[in-house]
Amino acid sequence: GFPAVWLGAAGYPPPAVAPPPVPPAPVAAPPAFSPAGFGPSPGSAVVAADGGRLFVSPNARRVAALLGVDVASVQGTGPGGRIVSEDIEAAAVAGTSASRVQHLPSGPVSPLASRLAEQLGVPLDALRGTGPGRRIRLDDVVAAARSTVNSSAVTTAVAPSGPLPGEVVSHSGMRRAIAARMHASLQEMAQLTLVREVEVDALVALRTQLKDGWAARGWAVPSYTDLVLKAVALALREHPRLNATFEADRLVLHEQCDLGMAVSLDDGLVVPVVRSVDELPLRMIADVTTSLAARARAGSLGIDDYADPTFTVTALGAAGIDSFTPVINPPNVAILGVGRIKDGVGWKGDTPVRLQVMTFSLTIDHRIVDGAPGAAFLATLADVLAHPLALVG
Repeated sequence: GFPAVWLGAAGYPPPAVAPPPVPPAPVAAPPAFSPAGFGPSPGSAVVAADGGRLFVSPNARRVAALLGVDVASVQGTGPGGRIVSEDIEAAAVAGTSASRVQHLPSGPVSPLASRLAEQLGVPLDALRGTGPGRRIRLDDVVAAARSTVNSSAVTTAVAPSGPLPGEVVSHSGMRRAIAARMHASLQEMAQLTLVREVEVDALVALRTQLKDGWAARGWAVPSYTDLVLKAVALALREHPRLNATFEADRLVLHEQCDLGMAVSLDDGLVVPVVRSVDELPLRMIADVTTSLAARARAGSLGIDDYADPTFTVTALGAAGIDSFTPVINPPNVAILGVGRIKDGVGWKGDTPVRLQVMTFSLTIDHRIVDGAPGAAFLATLADVLAHPLALVG
């Protein structure tokens, strides 16, 4: 019943699971008699604080090691006074163990679920895993995040905020920081923006299907930005030079696709990071972006939520913008701007055909990335969006 091995991506620590307990030394005195099949098993006795013997089931030992419970302080309720796992759990809840360990999850945690919980601000010790052996899965983390967002939703009307005509407005700390960072970005880099129009009829059809099917299941419906984030992550796998940071005169190509997602606030723009987008299923991406945006607007994001994006995506399509020149978020070497979906025209022989198109604006640091690699990335992105079923897989 104890995990013997774990499999995870390079660079991530193993899950926080206590090592299996070491069997106690044999006790000289024979165990007390009990009816066959109901008494303590050989080797299950340990010495209590008062010098007597306690009998502990193997599963109770495992649970005690995981929860940090001293079995010598637990009163057994099993046959013949045997300590069973329920006794250990009860002792942990009641706080009867002096060596109880705080903030441990109820069971093993998958590495991806652990990263997602950290990103969404969900404490693992508050979760009860639904996987085998109480393993905490992605679905458990997402359900807890949804519950937190729903319980903290504000329904009262808020008066419009912002400066009024005739006022003199001082820059806030956030606005000053944004100004300094963007000015330094333009001064220190040779920024070049490439613009490409991409046909998205298949993408629109896919989202319509997902909207009908996923809403019926109570799942978050992915936005077009969510779909683009997943498509960008898949495209970056083929163009790792853009999934990079320029640090101390060296280019660092990253294995993970940790995508910055620009979120507009009243006082400026923040860029929380969606971790491991290439590994996350689309359904999880929708939950993560929804939670990050809500927490950004509530001002509850921490410094780790902004740390170390490998590439950034900023969308202005909802504001009716076709294309623009996004400014790179250093030390990234590229940023992608996403425009609105609009009607376009294609040709089928000599016949004009109505299409739905989306405009992408890719700004690259021309010191590091040439125009041809940037154009190749946009071509791969267009191909992914033309065959969007890969986004759901």
